[in-house]
Amino acid sequence: MHSRTESPTAVSTMVRLVRESFARVEPRSDEVGQFFYGMLFSLTPSAREMFPANMQVQRSRLLRALVHIVQMVDRPEDLVPFLRQLGRDHRKFGVVSMHYEAVGMALIAAVKRFSGDYWTDDVERAWAEAYTIMARAMLDAAAADDGPAAWRAEIVDHERLGWDLAVVRVRPDYPVPYQPGQYLSVEVPQRPRLWRYFTPANAPRPDGIIEFHIRGVENGWVSRSIVAHAKIGDTWRLGPPLGRLHVDRESGRDVVMIAGGTGVAPMRAIVDHLSQWGNNPRVHLFVGGRVRADLYDLPYLQAVATTNPWLTVTPVLESEPDNHGVEHGTLADVVTRYGTWEDREVLVSGSPGMIRSTVSRMLVAGTPLDRITYDPFTLD
Repeated sequence: MHSRTESPTAVSTMVRLVRESFARVEPRSDEVGQFFYGMLFSLTPSAREMFPANMQVQRSRLLRALVHIVQMVDRPEDLVPFLRQLGRDHRKFGVVSMHYEAVGMALIAAVKRFSGDYWTDDVERAWAEAYTIMARAMLDAAAADDGPAAWRAEIVDHERLGWDLAVVRVRPDYPVPYQPGQYLSVEVPQRPRLWRYFTPANAPRPDGIIEFHIRGVENGWVSRSIVAHAKIGDTWRLGPPLGRLHVDRESGRDVVMIAGGTGVAPMRAIVDHLSQWGNNPRVHLFVGGRVRADLYDLPYLQAVATTNPWLTVTPVLESEPDNHGVEHGTLADVVTRYGTWEDREVLVSGSPGMIRSTVSRMLVAGTPLDRITYDPFTLD
């Protein structure tokens, strides 16, 4: 995150000032978001065309991104790859350097506006320095990427599994070079310019078809439109692959996977990929839901486990205590009940709330933080 010439003390001061000032404004995140976008569109009116007509959801997404970056600002080994992925992803909007400059000015103005007396020249310098480093990483990655900014894909199958859940299969015009466990941004014709992140549930296939498991979440403009209205022949746009979830077969370390709801998709893709080999790290997959219907993919996963002795699948339900053949409790309850997993790589996927509670409980139980991997953007 920082250059080699900066001292650790200077970096820690920058991190502290950015975090403390952000903590001041985060409770007023809606107002911060409104002010930020108003300032951005006044500085660069052409940027308005990159965003949807309804900005309500977009504002919350901005704050989620900022929270994630602020939390990682002193962990360059994690943050820099994330920023590079974001830089490549933003090519699909036609973003250029002048947009980054305008975003930086609008962001600093918005935080300053709501920081009150806490804002000082030192705080402003810290934000300017942090944003410059972020923007440089993103711009450099975008400039170095010679692949497509986006891929066109056609729906070839739409299978509705329930009123709020669908499996959608798309065929891109050209293969999308994602790794099992990564996610993609998606734009659908029902909601133009409202890009959302979804995760392929299969490893890359020779025919290029990608399977998505999509649940219509509350207030989910895109996810609900896909479940209810997407149809065969619709054209989607897919952004470049993002994310860090993966299994290194050569590491010699066994794996714990923890998946809530449709968070099973990246784990399923990784398992699909690993099943090509007879010898793999041992994988213990905990797949959880509130009710039995949430474990919609359990039969497939159990079938894979019967022919792949390296895979163990443990289903978990939060309710329906009379249901047999499953563990009961939250995923955090059950996973920590089984052990501390300090000798395993841990992958976590699901809603932000599920990820937060599970990771927190595992850290308290003794799982090392550097063994736990999760991705930030999983919701509509």
